Amino acid sequence: MKRLLLTTALALTAGGAFAEEIRVLNWQGYGTDLDWAVAAFTEKTGNTVVHEYFTSEQEMLTKLRTNPGAYDVVLINSAYTAQAKDEGLIDAIDTSKITNFADLDPALTGNEDLNPGGQLSGVPWTWGLTSIAVNTADFAEMPTSLSVLWDPAWKGRVSIRDDGLEAVQFAAMATGQNINKITDMAAVEAKLKELLPQITTFWSSENDWNQFMSAGDFAVATYWSGSAARSLSKGLPIAFVVPEEGAIGWLDGLSIPTSSTHKDAAAAFINWMVDPEFYVKWDAEGAPVSSNTKALAALPETSFNRQLVADPATVARVQFMRPVSDADRETYLKLWQDLKAAQ
Repeated sequence: MKRLLLTTALALTAGGAFAEEIRVLNWQGYGTDLDWAVAAFTEKTGNTVVHEYFTSEQEMLTKLRTNPGAYDVVLINSAYTAQAKDEGLIDAIDTSKITNFADLDPALTGNEDLNPGGQLSGVPWTWGLTSIAVNTADFAEMPTSLSVLWDPAWKGRVSIRDDGLEAVQFAAMATGQNINKITDMAAVEAKLKELLPQITTFWSSENDWNQFMSAGDFAVATYWSGSAARSLSKGLPIAFVVPEEGAIGWLDGLSIPTSSTHKDAAAAFINWMVDPEFYVKWDAEGAPVSSNTKALAALPETSFNRQLVADPATVARVQFMRPVSDADRETYLKLWQDLKAAQ
């Protein structure tokens, strides 16, 4: 009897409910698995968190398909939310269980791609940009156009990520096209053909990027806004630029798999992930932009993300990624591989 009472007491959370273990599927090192954040969640709720990771959206979808019941929270880029919902992999969100939901940006909670079929299936968590960053030792004045990637003055000190979709999208912007409605692939191909001789090497990770930039190998390179915040916090001499042609925007949501058996605990974890208390601390370590308007307002004026969203004209130039059909994705990838092979 004493053992039973002890076991019961240990299982109770601070709120009086039984503690649960939830499993979160995400990119490694992307916010949800911060030691202090997980510890704070456990202290608040009694629930523990175990992480599993993916290295691509396709791997994420495969894990959801082949491991029913294994996950309780999953990070899904909004461009893939509809596919996950259509396959029955994720549930609609019960927003009454997300107490911070009222503070989330309505433009994000109402995002079409997070609401397939008119049902919110991913709580908007963070968003950010893929744009360009420059070495401030090389630029007395900041560039205002994507054309800097093609400038002969920087030949051999330019880099982009080795990603066919991203490469095509940058070329589309550089030729004045919408990244989600590319109509002139010949112009995209010609632009990428001009770009490849400029490139010194492709970068594949934030660590790679930092090392190349620190060594002076890059004068200008594409980069992620959240990574730029972290690079700046480490003292790298860079500036993140949103050029006149725009930047690629992405929106990440937190979803609850249909097969989850810990949905209340999962909702509690998502609520913590959009809590200003969590985000303000994460922002200081280099985070993307929060979906929570109160969280953004609580940031110091020197915060990279607060400055990033301060100018409505800058935000207006962002082209947010929409779902890409398999056929288009294959076309973009083949074009990219063919161009690289011809160099």
